[in-house]
Amino acid sequence: MIRGEKSAPWRARARATIDPVQLSIIVPTYNEAPNVSELVRRVSAAVDGLDAEIVFVDDSTDDTPDVIEAVAATAPLPVRVIHRAHAAGGLGGAVLEGFAAAESDACLVIDGDLQHPPETIPVLWERFERGDVDLVLASRYAGGGTSGGLADRTRVMVSKASTAITRAMFPVRLRNVSDPMTGFFLLDRRSVDQALLQPRGFKILLEILARRALRVAEVPFDFADRHAGDSKASFRQGLHFISQLAALRFGKMSLFAVIGGLGAVANLAIVWALTQLGVDYIVAAVIGAEATIIGNFLLMERFVFHDMRDQASTGWVRFAKSFSFNNAEALIRIPIMAFMVESWHLSAVVATAITLVVAFVVRFVFHSLVVYAPRKPDAEPSAARRFVDELDRQATSPGEL
Repeated sequence: MIRGEKSAPWRARARATIDPVQLSIIVPTYNEAPNVSELVRRVSAAVDGLDAEIVFVDDSTDDTPDVIEAVAATAPLPVRVIHRAHAAGGLGGAVLEGFAAAESDACLVIDGDLQHPPETIPVLWERFERGDVDLVLASRYAGGGTSGGLADRTRVMVSKASTAITRAMFPVRLRNVSDPMTGFFLLDRRSVDQALLQPRGFKILLEILARRALRVAEVPFDFADRHAGDSKASFRQGLHFISQLAALRFGKMSLFAVIGGLGAVANLAIVWALTQLGVDYIVAAVIGAEATIIGNFLLMERFVFHDMRDQASTGWVRFAKSFSFNNAEALIRIPIMAFMVESWHLSAVVATAITLVVAFVVRFVFHSLVVYAPRKPDAEPSAARRFVDELDRQATSPGEL
């Protein structure tokens, strides 16, 4: 068997044996030497009975590749290491290189720090073996999953917030995915067109899910503490994630921003016009705000979320959700802005800008995840829902004038 090989292949190699490999386990590593031996031991125990291999794709600057080769010499299953001199594409690029080097089409990706427990591999494999999905992911947020391995409450909050924003940006592709940020998943590499992928950092699963519609299943897992070494999470990684997210879904969010900008201009124009006609400025502000909310909704329906309307609630329900939320948001945002001016001594312009930026993100998330959320096909509609649907049908049905 091939062990401890150090190279950078882009094609699967022929094995020295004729036995087929059922599962290739891809482990991207960066300075994870203290974890290698324990990882190989636990993975080997977890896949006992499977013809599996471990492919380390290593971008380390320490002795991790040498440690992998030493562990491979006595490992109970084939272990290879691909050490990359130039870490093109970061962790995502390492995963793609692992896919190319794997000897099985069934490829499982797992981190090298043991925060992804190898004991979950048989659960992923059993679900994948049913043959009705292209990808099975281990989720921290599915039923029974936990995120206890995150260092503190701040990282938990950041993780949940980034997950919510990500799902908001891809509400159709990720409607059945609770944890698109996980790095622990199993897929059939033939279902992924690697030529379309453009890895920019460490969230390769998001890239895979966003580029092509796949049949996805989830299994819960407990995100553990690191076995050894230091976390690789950093502000720079956060910037990579933001740039990746923007590149994948810039179109929808940018249109949302453009419509919001047009609405702001329209709001100012309405207020100016009404005050010129002698209308009280508070009344003018209310009229301008309500007219803008309605106009923005109509434009979003037509240009931003038009591809999601068929799977979402009826038009009247979508309008009610959007109208209610935007009015509630304004009632909350304006006092916060006043507090920032009075207590923090910020200028009104700066305070307004800050609250509008935050409001923009919150509005986008709400509309994507709530207003245009796909209906549950098996759910029995409530009496109120049936009434609204009938009202909508009657209102939109043709009639005589």
